[in-house]
Amino acid sequence: MIWVALGLLGFGVALLLRGRSVRQSTGLPWRQVVYQDTQRRELSRPLFSQEHRLTGQPDYVLTQGAALIPVEVKPTRRDRAPRQGDILQVAAYCLLLEEWSGTPPPYGLLRYAEATFEIPWDEALYNELLDALDTMRDDLATEDVPRSHDEQWRCAACGFADRCTDRL
Repeated sequence: MIWVALGLLGFGVALLLRGRSVRQSTGLPWRQVVYQDTQRRELSRPLFSQEHRLTGQPDYVLTQGAALIPVEVKPTRRDRAPRQGDILQVAAYCLLLEEWSGTPPPYGLLRYAEATFEIPWDEALYNELLDALDTMRDDLATEDVPRSHDEQWRCAACGFADRCTDRL
């Protein structure tokens, strides 16, 4: 009987160690998940800011005290540094969560395939986000906006490729 108990104890320890290893492999902190895109727990619809005319829905929202931490996951990206557009996307989620909850997140998380980046939510990033939103709104009112990239793969994946006059 003691061998059965020892065997079960050993199996339980192995499961705990495996679970810990899997959790660490995500690259994310061990926090309570209050929202995830596939299981709408607390946020039932996208966040919206009337003041900034901005809407969005992070992949996950974690808690850290009273603060809500947005997480954006880009599972196929393998970059060693975060892309600027991805940083601004996380910033948008920080802004939306701050307005929604009344508490600014100290940071947002950006998860690539092999790395997790902590994006500080500070005044500099806030101002950069507002500048980007202004630029995009100005572009909406412009008749002719030149393409903003030089990567052929983006053209190949574009939904307007069949009618674009500015293809690479």
